[in-house]
Amino acid sequence: MGSQRKGHCQKQHPEKGGGSNPFQHLEKSAVLQEARVFNETPINPRKCAHILTKILYLINQGEHLGTTEATEAFFAMTKLFQSNDPTLRRMCYLTIKEMSCIAEDVIIVTSSLTKDMTGKEDNYRGPAVRALCQITDSTMLQAIERYMKQAIVDKVPSVSSSALVSSLHLLKCSFDVVKRWVNEAQEAASSDNIMVQYHALGLLYHVRKNDRLAVSKMISKFTRHGLKSPFAYCMMIRVAGKQLEEEDGSRDSPLFDFIESCLRNKHEMVVYEAASAIVNLPGCSAKELAPAVSVLQLFCSSPKAALRYAAVRTLNKVAMKHPSAVTACNLDLENLVTDSNRSIATLAITTLLKTGSESSIDRLMKQISSFMSEISDEFKVVVVQAISALCQKYPRKHAVLMNFLFTMLREEGGFEYKRAIVDCIISIIEENAESKETGLSHLCEFIEDCEFTVLATRILHLLGQEGPKTNNPSKYIRFIYNRVVLEHEEVRAGAVSALAKFGAQNEEMLPSILVLLKRCVMDDDNEVRDRATFYLNVLEQKQKALNAGYILNGLTVSIPGLERALQQYTLEPSEKPFDLKSVPLATTPTAEQRTETAPIAAVKQPEKVAATRQEIFQEQLAAVPEFQGLGPLFKSSPEPVALTESETEYVIRCTKHTFTEHMVFQFDCTNTLNDQTLENVTVQMEPTEAYEVLCCVPARSLPYNQPGTCYTLVALPRDEPTAVACTFSCMMKFTVKDCDPTTGETDEEGYEDEYVLEDLEVTVADHIQKVMKVNFEAAWDEVGDEFEKEETFTLSTIKTLEEAVGNIVKFLGMHPCERSDRVPENKNTHALLLAGVFRGGHDILVRSRLLLLDTVTMQVTARSSEELPVDVILASVG
Repeated sequence: MGSQRKGHCQKQHPEKGGGSNPFQHLEKSAVLQEARVFNETPINPRKCAHILTKILYLINQGEHLGTTEATEAFFAMTKLFQSNDPTLRRMCYLTIKEMSCIAEDVIIVTSSLTKDMTGKEDNYRGPAVRALCQITDSTMLQAIERYMKQAIVDKVPSVSSSALVSSLHLLKCSFDVVKRWVNEAQEAASSDNIMVQYHALGLLYHVRKNDRLAVSKMISKFTRHGLKSPFAYCMMIRVAGKQLEEEDGSRDSPLFDFIESCLRNKHEMVVYEAASAIVNLPGCSAKELAPAVSVLQLFCSSPKAALRYAAVRTLNKVAMKHPSAVTACNLDLENLVTDSNRSIATLAITTLLKTGSESSIDRLMKQISSFMSEISDEFKVVVVQAISALCQKYPRKHAVLMNFLFTMLREEGGFEYKRAIVDCIISIIEENAESKETGLSHLCEFIEDCEFTVLATRILHLLGQEGPKTNNPSKYIRFIYNRVVLEHEEVRAGAVSALAKFGAQNEEMLPSILVLLKRCVMDDDNEVRDRATFYLNVLEQKQKALNAGYILNGLTVSIPGLERALQQYTLEPSEKPFDLKSVPLATTPTAEQRTETAPIAAVKQPEKVAATRQEIFQEQLAAVPEFQGLGPLFKSSPEPVALTESETEYVIRCTKHTFTEHMVFQFDCTNTLNDQTLENVTVQMEPTEAYEVLCCVPARSLPYNQPGTCYTLVALPRDEPTAVACTFSCMMKFTVKDCDPTTGETDEEGYEDEYVLEDLEVTVADHIQKVMKVNFEAAWDEVGDEFEKEETFTLSTIKTLEEAVGNIVKFLGMHPCERSDRVPENKNTHALLLAGVFRGGHDILVRSRLLLLDTVTMQVTARSSEELPVDVILASVG
């Protein structure tokens, strides 16, 4: 059989001088016909083993065997136990294991397997144990329990290991039975055989893993006396690391001392496992990492490629969080840049990119360029990601890094690789004004022969966004219009949108843009024609507000929501015009804003779109009679607020739903007491401001551990419209009825009770929905200055601009535009641009200028289409 298998291997690998796979054209029916040979006398072991190989091949290739045909083949195979051929017998064990879950009555071979398991032939005993445990269920396990205990402590390592591993599998279905074998497993754990000791410790750990104290005792016992098996050491290190993570992670723990002591083990495997465990422990300081880094540094110069790879890969991981800890290894890492194994060289480079100084970047770029053509795209992506991180770390080196990225962009490569480069270049352009024109020029060259639609449309979108703001915007028009002439419809549509954005922002270019768009109106594709016609009509109006609303910023509504609302409008004819304010807003950039970054084909899908979280809430609330007439749901809070501790007898979480003139508080309640049922559960709310509680909708019944929902409806203040921030004290009121925990029978009589909940806050952010404005200036002009107000405030408790920006964004619940939430280093002034929609559908824009002296001074300018949102913003900030 050994020579037979060797022949098959040769056939399966044509490059080694053989034919094709001999099993590739097998038919299930033909193989099952051949299985009749099993019934012949005398048995032909070689032929039968070959047929069993075919059956196993079919099963492992995913071929479906019906229960009847599998059972017939299985019963025929059982007759092969009459043969004493060792190869055939072991093939029988394999077939039993594979067919145990598809054939019926497989337990018929139990006696044959038990006989082999307790026989004198050591080569049969281990595989027989594994096959027997595969077909044994929890009801029959006790019948072979005695044999299993004997096998666990057997002097033959293969038998003992087979029994231990099988016991581990049996834990899933028969934990209580296997738990009784702990004494035998303890005895096996002191075996001199490294695999037996490893498997025994594995079984002991999985039996005790839910008992932290027992695991700690086990670790201390086995580590105190020392272990013979390096595999067992590795396992103990992993268990100790897991225990440390679950605890407070104290480095004074004996578990940490044990892991650190393993750094001095004689086995390289154990040393690496210990170093890896220390590196992966959360909250490790650079000082605590030092011993592990020293060990990994030694491995960097190992003659074994596997150790060098493991060391540099782990150092790469350390460099992400603690680059200073890896700096000591930089010389060793530089030596690995020329390693013959390109995987090691790539990891060494990317680690150096994370840890190297600004002065070493030029040298590193030269080293990288020498071998970039020799490594796979997967590793090239890793290098690009490291360069991206370096761009953020050393802004002054953008020019060097950009040139290197452009060189890579011109070379051959797959989609993921090219996308990583484009992402990196775009992030540099967006964060660095000086590099914008250079970057856009190179990207224009790239799309001239770009074969990836997604990248071409993304770059066109960027050109439309950034190109009009450059010193010489007209130079990009040629590249964009070339796409209309030369490319397929998805790219042409993206190019039309980019042209329209130039026309909307540059009056002197508008006549030329209109000429180009008129040519596009005759395009073969519907999407391209529709876009060209739409943009042409908007641009010809020559109105800034129209350009801003329909070209530069687009719709801020949910596209699936708009589709549903329009469909509903057509089903219920009305004389009123369709109101866009009735459509839920997009909580993320809309499909319209993403069109240029995704293939049009993906956007055009007519299939039903899954309902959003807000639409699900809208349907649920519309079904409550008390909430009829509230109008469309404006906003739901992104996360429920916990009003109780998770361990208390009642668990209450609140979701805030905002309408134009009302708020609905949804209380999701769970009763965790199994001897009580709650009825008519309501939450009574007392506001501190001018809010008015209108009604409570009770949860009729709250049985044990079955969630229920009650609601409270509140009217927003009309007399003091700017008083939007409010704190509500909450009291849950209900009727308690005792019940029997075992039968669930509930008493007829109950008694009134109440439960004090945490206070609930409503903030200005609950009245504002975030929206994305790609071009803030255009949106600012579109809203106009009719309702513009400005005030200056001093933020006395805030000492940095970063903290001020973070607090303002969180407090107002608005979307930071044009990356204005990123504060440049070493600057004492900053402009924060925020966009949102106030309940009722009114755009609200805020321009906040910050000045840092001893404290932060903030000048806030707010604009809206109505006066109320502006007053609310200034009143809440004040």
